[in-house]
Amino acid sequence: MFVDIAKIKITAGDGGNGAVAFRREKYVAAGGPDGGDGGRGGNVVFKVNDNLSTLADFRYKRKYKAPNGAPGQSGHKSGKKGEDLIIEVPRGTIIREQTTGKVMADMSDDDEFIAAKGGRGGWGNSHFKTPTRQTPRFAKPGTPGESWDVSLELKLLADVGLLGFPNVGKSTLISVVSEAKPIIADYHFTTLTPVLGVVSMGEGNSFVMADIPGLIEGASDGVGLGHEFLRHVERCRLLVHIIDAAGSEGRDPIEDFNKINEELVKFNSDMADLPQIVVGNKVDLATDEQLEKLEKYFTERGYQYFTMCAPIAEGTQEIINAVAAKLATLPPIKRYEKEEIPAEFFEKNADGKFTITVQDGIYSVEGEWLLRILQRCDLDDYESLQYFQRVLHSSGIIDALVEKGIQEGDTVEIYDLEFDFVP
Repeated sequence: MFVDIAKIKITAGDGGNGAVAFRREKYVAAGGPDGGDGGRGGNVVFKVNDNLSTLADFRYKRKYKAPNGAPGQSGHKSGKKGEDLIIEVPRGTIIREQTTGKVMADMSDDDEFIAAKGGRGGWGNSHFKTPTRQTPRFAKPGTPGESWDVSLELKLLADVGLLGFPNVGKSTLISVVSEAKPIIADYHFTTLTPVLGVVSMGEGNSFVMADIPGLIEGASDGVGLGHEFLRHVERCRLLVHIIDAAGSEGRDPIEDFNKINEELVKFNSDMADLPQIVVGNKVDLATDEQLEKLEKYFTERGYQYFTMCAPIAEGTQEIINAVAAKLATLPPIKRYEKEEIPAEFFEKNADGKFTITVQDGIYSVEGEWLLRILQRCDLDDYESLQYFQRVLHSSGIIDALVEKGIQEGDTVEIYDLEFDFVP
């Protein structure tokens, strides 16, 4: 079964707790604290596997949890890190946060994506030894790993999408011009899943063509099979729209053409801007009058128009040459950019609560939602740093620090992040 959308829950491993321990050795007086740090929790990592073509595996398993980090030990021994959990998906999978719908990653290249970061290991008590505190009897607990409800949506990576009503010849064309072997029969909805074929135009020059099945009137509302597969048209750089030039099934090919374009726009208005080449198939059954009418209609509206008899490959080479020439002028396949998840999402899911404690002149700020934002930020990136600063202001953390009496130059600690306060 072809499955191109799934919803799962992913949870990274928690960090191990820091250890409270003291060196106890014969002939060593006042050995001091030697508790080790906890290990980092395992990450949840998505990786592309080109041997996968659907998201069917996620129908049976919906919760994924990475191992926790081990606690620290005496003798300054750090706990073992939790192993990363690798989740493999087909190329072209979009990962979104379910509630906001924001894009977390587009798995269209070979780069791995850390979707949920493991919690940091807590510090052992050896970190807290000071000249005035020789025997600290406390350590930091590990922080929790990130947890997300995500939706996976597969959008095929194809340069060219074949459109048309059922039984107009899409599968026949792709079987003639590529090595794809779709099922071909003279009944509707023979093609139940998208079919990809690589069209070779000579050494080092090829493109990917996709047969998009089941598009009929009402497809954007769930009629036929089109509701399932319209999303796969979104990435295409060029559409080849095939019509039955002879109207052999009692339909008007011009009406068919307009109806499918209306469904594309209803599903995603951006699709109206996708370039199209129109192909009239079954010319062996059409009259000269029908062929002249179609050519006039489409050329007057600025479309490149071709005719073919797909089963005997008549006219197919001219179509492929025109497709290759058009692709050379178009931008590459669409990639979805990562989107920032708003701070309000984190605050809402944890009531925006935070605590501030002051110890040895250090102002420590903690809050589960704040940790999740910090884990998502790359503080070496200027825009990401600016975003985190805005969060501190909008959430009231800065005002709360001022109320606690913080002064310019005092140290603020937010989990493993430390910085000097600047009002």
